[in-house]
Amino acid sequence: MKKYYKLILLAGIISVAGCEKDLDLDPVGAVTLEQAGNTPTTAIMENLTRASYDLLSNRLNILGNWDWGGGLVFQPDYIMQDIASDDMERKWNPDGDQLWIDEINNFTFTSSNGGPNGLWRYDYQAIKRLNTAIEHLQNPDIESITGITTTGKNQLMGECYFLRSYYYFSLVTNFGDVPLIVRPVKSFDEAFEVAVRADKSLVWAQIKNDLVLSRDLLPNSKYSSDTEKWRASRGAAIALLAKSELYTQNWAAVPALVDQLSALGFSLDANYFDNFSTEFTDNEVIFAFDHQTNATPRRGNGICAPLGWGFFAPSTDFLNAFEPNDPRKSLTVNVADQNVNKMLGSLNGANKGNDDAPNNKIYIRYADALLWKAEALNETGDYAGAVAIINQIRKRARTSPAADGVLPPAGTLPDRPASSDKAIIKGWLISERRVELGFENQRMLDLKRWGIAKQVMNAAGKNFQDKHMLYPIPQTEIETSAGTLTQNPGY
Repeated sequence: MKKYYKLILLAGIISVAGCEKDLDLDPVGAVTLEQAGNTPTTAIMENLTRASYDLLSNRLNILGNWDWGGGLVFQPDYIMQDIASDDMERKWNPDGDQLWIDEINNFTFTSSNGGPNGLWRYDYQAIKRLNTAIEHLQNPDIESITGITTTGKNQLMGECYFLRSYYYFSLVTNFGDVPLIVRPVKSFDEAFEVAVRADKSLVWAQIKNDLVLSRDLLPNSKYSSDTEKWRASRGAAIALLAKSELYTQNWAAVPALVDQLSALGFSLDANYFDNFSTEFTDNEVIFAFDHQTNATPRRGNGICAPLGWGFFAPSTDFLNAFEPNDPRKSLTVNVADQNVNKMLGSLNGANKGNDDAPNNKIYIRYADALLWKAEALNETGDYAGAVAIINQIRKRARTSPAADGVLPPAGTLPDRPASSDKAIIKGWLISERRVELGFENQRMLDLKRWGIAKQVMNAAGKNFQDKHMLYPIPQTEIETSAGTLTQNPGY
């Protein structure tokens, strides 16, 4: 029976309890879905939740063994959002290594490309794990069955709802309409029922609903746990809810949500690079994956390994986007030594080439959220408020030391003047987001939601067409669904 299901069910989204082992990638700390279904314990619920975080990490080979073509060596978000944009190139020195990445860069990819295939697989594998955990945690008798406390149950449920919303955010923004699966799939018939694309409006509604549940379940504090600050927090749920409202153009809801983040204790770090070099001691990072060296199971930052092989380089256009003396340029990349400082978490090349590095992967930080608020204010006519936030971001940048430790000269990054021209302010915002958030997996998503991706990509000499507003559904998923999944137009 196991072989039969593997042949015809969607490998990325379906797991039939008792028929497929899903969490057998690590010898320690992981469980199979069969074990979780038969013997729910507090430890298993914790392990399912932790295993769901893993799909966000930069750990190498979570879902395969050096499956480059399948997009499974590492989470492909840098490829899908940064290399696909006008910010990043595949390598510092072009060669023939992993040309499927160049297909993303120049928009010649097809539905069999490893980028969208990998992203789809990562997201739905995590959702499978989360659905199993949530189903058990929702059991009204789970406390008596397992001995878990009400506080502990609420904590895990809040984390699971947040994580599921994060993975669905990735899916809906990259693929549009996608299968919306919110329970474990346990039978042959159920598998075909869920292998259909739900309208994106329903996916967005589920994302927001999960985030509200998450917010209300997690502790009303900056961190969910003082000893495990890596766990999803109320602030993370509020921030992703604000981002979801932004992406669905519910502008009026965004400012108040962002304001709740400062009430929880989040603020801009005094120095820009503290976001990337400190771990849970700064003021700004809202959600990050806690990479650790020599952990069991492994949880090191494997993306530092391909950095040592020459991958991930800035485009000339990205480097030229910085204003004179902007310290964020040298803090993001060291061109002379071919180091991407942000991704390494260091300014001296430390961690480069290390496949088990300790530096964290940052997913949400306060500067990003402030710029969401500025965008929402601009869209609703509060031009002064929008400009004030842009200038707040610029002030922090010009008062941060560059990579050489020297402060920028006077006159660097002057404040934007007062303006009531929405288009001009929007242009300032677009520029500020690019240099503030470069190499943080934001650029392509920004260009698409602003409706300027085709214009910007064509100007950069890339063959971006209307169909590229969405990535293709992986062809293998369409074939194994027996036609119940449909392809995005143009692929």
